[in-house]
Parts: sequence; structure tokens; C-alpha cells
Amino acid sequence: MSAVSTLARALPVPAGAGMARALVERNARAFRHGWVTLVSGLFEPLFYLFSLGVGLGALIGDVDAGGGRMVDYAVYVAPAMMAAAAMNGAVFDSTFNLFFKLKYAKLYDSVLATPLGPRDVAVGEITWALLRGLLYSTAFLVVAAAAGVVRSWWAVLALPAASLIGLAFAAVGMTVTTYLRSWQDFDYIQLALLPMFLFSATFYPLSTYDESIRWVVQATPLYHGVAMTRDLMLGDVSWGILAHVAYLSVMGVVGLLLAARRIERLLLR
Repeated sequence: MSAVSTLARALPVPAGAGMARALVERNARAFRHGWVTLVSGLFEPLFYLFSLGVGLGALIGDVDAGGGRMVDYAVYVAPAMMAAAAMNGAVFDSTFNLFFKLKYAKLYDSVLATPLGPRDVAVGEITWALLRGLLYSTAFLVVAAAAGVVRSWWAVLALPAASLIGLAFAAVGMTVTTYLRSWQDFDYIQLALLPMFLFSATFYPLSTYDESIRWVVQATPLYHGVAMTRDLMLGDVSWGILAHVAYLSVMGVVGLLLAARRIERLLLR
């Protein structure tokens, strides 16, 4: 049995989507010959880390990571880049790739000729997108640790945190993609992602915002991913992390349910 098959069989799947592993295995096999495309998404957060975190950080110095604790700017930015890597990996696969498979390649029409059903498609694609985001996050964490910007062994738990971020964004990304009509509609996705990336306390603390708009930042899903990952990588672990976990878990579960319903409606209409 190949490593790809072993991984696919080990993945937990919800009731009604027991064949989703097969679609995950199919995607993994498809990328064996296109691995350059798969790993290319890792470089963007690394470029931000070393250009802004290290380069610009030399001019900025230390920043307040919360509670009056001052840390080096690169140490502050690194967790945010890891959360963004999980988001980008998951969103890319659950939006652009899914849209092409759904509208042009007609892959899922062939899939339905097998024992797989619409729920298998939804869960399989979301799981694969989650794994892609986790791959980016794991590689980023290794590089960040080698660069000396990881300050606590709690950072190991940033990997399951990245999985949760990937689940939340992949599920919602798939749901949104089912409503898109053409490639031009992807501008709306970028319109949502770019402000989140820039303003979710990724590059500067939440305290820099005026109190009147601070709640807007705290309402974004990436903020919760960034705050959760930052607390873990800095070793600032408290019960407050559970609020971030709850937010992203609800987002992931609701997104998964909606995505499964939409995929079923599109494929069986």
C-alpha cells in the first residue's frame, strides 16, 4: 500500500461521506507530478517574514505583543504569516482549483459515476484543501524555528491550530465558489482576503486601531487564527484561546454543511 493510500485511509470523515478519502488520494496522486505548483504557495509568507519581519523589523525594533510584553518584530509577525499560510493554502484549493474542476474539467460528473456521492466530494475537497494549508504551515514553522523566531514549545500546537484555520477557510471558500459564475467573480474573493491579510493584527497590534473600529478587526476569521497562533508560538497560553477555537470551529462546521448542500444541489440537479 502506498504512502498516499495510507494517509487517505487514516483521515477521519463524517457520516455520509465515507468515500471522501478516495478523492483526497486522487488529488494527492494528481499533484505528485505537479509538486512545484503545490509548494509554490509556501514562498509568499516566507518572503513577508524575511522582508518585513526581519528587514523592516530592524528599523522598528520591539513591539507590544499584548499585556505589555515586548518582543522582536520578526517574532511578532511570524505567527501571523503562519496563519496566513494556512488560510492561503486552503482558500486556493477550495476556490480556484474547485471552480476549474466543477465548471470546466467536469471532474465531479465522472466522480459521481463511482460509488462516491456529493457529500464525498465536499468533504474530500475540503480535507485536501485543509491538508494543503497544513503543509504550508508546517514548512513555515520549520523555517521560522530555524530562523530563531519561535519562542516556545507550545508552538507545536500551532500545527493543529493551522489545521483548524484551514478547515474554516476551506469550507467557506468552497461554499462561496459554488455561487461563482465566471473567473471575474474571483475578484470578490481577493477583495475579502487582502484586507483581512493586511488588517487582522498581522503586522501591528490590535491596540493601534481606534476603539471604534477595533471590533471590526476582531470579527474577522483571520484575526482569530492569527491571535490563536501567536499565543501558542509565544507561549502565552490561556483559556482565551478557546474563544478563537470556538469561532473557527463553528465557521468550519457551518461552512462544511453549506458546502455539502450546495455541491449536492449543483451535481444532482
